[in-house]
Amino acid sequence: MWGCEWESWKPHMASQESRLGNVEFVVCRDAIGELHAFHNVCRHHASLLACGSGQKTCFQCPYHGWTYGLDGVLLKATRIAGIKNFNKNDFGLIPIKVATWGPFVVARFDNGFSKETADDTVGDEWLGSASDLLSRNGIDTSLPHVCRREYIIECNWKTYERVSVQRCESGQVEQNDFDRLGTKATYAFVYPNFMINRYGPWMDTNLVVPLDATRCKVIFDYFLDQSLLDDQKFIDRSLKDSEQVQFISEHRAVDLQMEDIALCEGVQRGLESPAYSVGRYAPSVEMAMHHFHCLLHANLSGDDW
Repeated sequence: MWGCEWESWKPHMASQESRLGNVEFVVCRDAIGELHAFHNVCRHHASLLACGSGQKTCFQCPYHGWTYGLDGVLLKATRIAGIKNFNKNDFGLIPIKVATWGPFVVARFDNGFSKETADDTVGDEWLGSASDLLSRNGIDTSLPHVCRREYIIECNWKTYERVSVQRCESGQVEQNDFDRLGTKATYAFVYPNFMINRYGPWMDTNLVVPLDATRCKVIFDYFLDQSLLDDQKFIDRSLKDSEQVQFISEHRAVDLQMEDIALCEGVQRGLESPAYSVGRYAPSVEMAMHHFHCLLHANLSGDDW
């Protein structure tokens, strides 16, 4: 699973708390600007440490006051008089892999931790071919963040992803009247739960966060070329249009976000029906869905693919 934020909260000694599935985590920059990510759980008795976002000099547990530096080091442990074999160096915050790529701060929740090489490998090893595709199509740190929108969808996160990858595989963006999209669009899916869309002066990202077996949260973040940030009328009109942008899919126009939500929720209900077992792939148009399922199967079975 991926957790992504944007690089607009760059100040030193800034932090952002978040959650992905059952993983509570916090991303922060220390006093010298170094980026860190940790499980947001006190090593004493499991209380959450950070809440929301802001600037701070340390993380202090609200339960018993254990205090950690922004580099994860345990600075102060209370009520440990008489405890045996205690070494505070063994009780720092548990780190998570984190790196920057373009305007993104990317956290990776898998086994192992190699802080020294994260930024060096995020493009090739973390994002794969998506990094080259997006670098050639205008993913740029100069794109400021404009806004965030969130949707709760009544379906399993994998159902949403399979519908999304199939839509991007089969759809073509239709130019609207005021050139919000520009002349071309680029879509990249970073397995398993992150999509990046670049079109004209805009870029948006789509992060899918599992909530439970039949619900997920989809987070859209919008970025815009610096030259258009003062054109509020254009921004408002574009964001409104983004919920109505038309895709030509199998010779019919569909409303992207709203109809995708209804479709995903309908598929989820169908999957739970006793009438459905397995389906078949259409080999000429469902390569992306098949690829997603192959990657998922490899992860769940523990096989290399």
